Amino acid sequence: MEIYVSTDVETDGPIPGPHSMLSFGSAAYRADGSLISTFAANLETLPEAAGDPRTTAWWETQPEAWKACREDPRNPAEAMHAYRNWLDRLPGKPVFVAYPAGFDFTFVYWYLIRFTGTSPFSHSALDIKSYAMSLLGTEFRKTVKRSMPKRWFGDFPHSHVALDDAIEQGALFCAMLAERNERRATPGSA
Repeated sequence: MEIYVSTDVETDGPIPGPHSMLSFGSAAYRADGSLISTFAANLETLPEAAGDPRTTAWWETQPEAWKACREDPRNPAEAMHAYRNWLDRLPGKPVFVAYPAGFDFTFVYWYLIRFTGTSPFSHSALDIKSYAMSLLGTEFRKTVKRSMPKRWFGDFPHSHVALDDAIEQGALFCAMLAERNERRATPGSA
């Protein structure tokens, strides 16, 4: 059984290594949309890294989210080992899910490999935007949240606090998955 691990990261720059992952949150969902577990950690910055000036300027517009991601930061090695243990205890095979997966997965994968040596996600991630594009039959660049059906969205905040956003995006993905399953169950539908 697959477990969909919706994950969001907050960073101080566009790529891992030169920049740090400041915090991340994951929300593990079953295919039926039930939230079964969460994990979140704020991380100490990498000693060899520095914040990107444009990202730093953006953080200045988000003081509450900045404060949230800097509370009680953990050593990255300790946090990633705890995360890996959490993933290993999930009741199924974890599938990394994010919006956008290309950004979030890059950081999580890099940190997992650097600090634990392995990734239970292998080399793949499921991108929510790409999944929406397929369901809606739209062009990729025109597939944005404001063009998606309101029925896919619950009453979740998008706060730029990693765990809040992971829960929000996981619920969005599960709503899309449920709609896909309904279409498959209805004779004559795509």
